Amino acid sequence: MTTLIKNATVVTDGVIENIDVLINEDVICYIGKEATDQQPKATHDINVVDATGCFLLPGVIDDHVHFRQPGLTQKADIATESRAAAAGGVTTYFDMPNTVPQTTSVDALMQKFDIARRERQYACGQETNPRPNIRHCQHAHNDTL
Repeated sequence: MTTLIKNATVVTDGVIENIDVLINEDVICYIGKEATDQQPKATHDINVVDATGCFLLPGVIDDHVHFRQPGLTQKADIATESRAAAAGGVTTYFDMPNTVPQTTSVDALMQKFDIARRERQYACGQETNPRPNIRHCQHAHNDTL
C-alpha cells in the first residue's frame, strides 16, 4: 500500500515547512516537495491524504513510564498504558523496573519482554534496574530485540 500525504506542515530537525511525505509498504521513502514525482511505479491504488492546515510531527519517546506489569496490574498494564501513549503521539517508551517481581534479573527482563511483545500497541523499550545485574540485562536486551 502506498500513501501520499500532501501539503503537510512537517516539523523535522528544527525546520518547519509545507512538504509531502510518501510512504510505501509502511516505510517512509520520500520527504520533500513534489513527492508525486517520487511515487513508485505501482499497479495498486495510492491513498492520497490532503494534510493542508495540519501538522505532521515525529513520534515522541517517553523514557520513563510505569506500566506496572507484571504484578501490579490493578494500577496499570502494558496493553492499556501503551494504547494511551500511542493516542498521545508516543511511539517508543521505556518501562521502569518497579514491578513484582522487580526487573533486576535476566529472567525477569525476558518475562517483561514476552508480555510486552504480546500486549503492547507498538514498538517499545524496556529499562532495567542497574543494580546489581546490569551487564547481564544489557546482554539479554541486545540478544532479544
